[in-house]
Amino acid sequence: MFTGAERAALELTKQGTRIADAACGVTDEAWAIAAKHYDDPPTSWRIQMRDLATIADRTEIEALRGEHLDATMIGDYDRFASLFTKDAVWRIPFANVELTGWKEIRAGIERMQAAWEFWVQNTHPGTIQLDGDTASGREYIFEIGRQRDGRSVVMYGLFHDRYQRTRHGWKFSERVLEPRYLDTTPLTGAPPQGSWDDQ
Repeated sequence: MFTGAERAALELTKQGTRIADAACGVTDEAWAIAAKHYDDPPTSWRIQMRDLATIADRTEIEALRGEHLDATMIGDYDRFASLFTKDAVWRIPFANVELTGWKEIRAGIERMQAAWEFWVQNTHPGTIQLDGDTASGREYIFEIGRQRDGRSVVMYGLFHDRYQRTRHGWKFSERVLEPRYLDTTPLTGAPPQGSWDDQ
């Protein structure tokens, strides 16, 4: 997720600010690793600060992607819509879905989630490319569920994303779902009822 220089800057900062647990400061090993990436001390400090800003941006975008999944899983559709810019586009071309702006995205996610008897999605980190106040990236997903009309879905795919820095933090300006594998074999499981011993 991070470059070698970013990891070195992050480790220097972590060790250099561990006061509460009585740490002994920055280790020789951490300095040696940092020296491989930064030669001139004054310049290296400015570069380190820039790298820390990059790390913060990447971390915030990862948190944004986590919020996207969490809001969907628990049915918090207002929060889901708030993760997008005002004129963002959320598309699922395979399902002929294209939603633009908070209102359409909010109504669309609630409508689509209402179609499921049960639904679970897991995500795996992909790439993030920063470009000033914009960024792009990918996130990989696994999805399983059964719709109320009886159709089952097991799907592997990825999100293609564009992000925008706003005064409220990073937001999605575009999110596109691309399925890579789809299995509609009827699922035999269901949400558990009672305790494990009852199954």
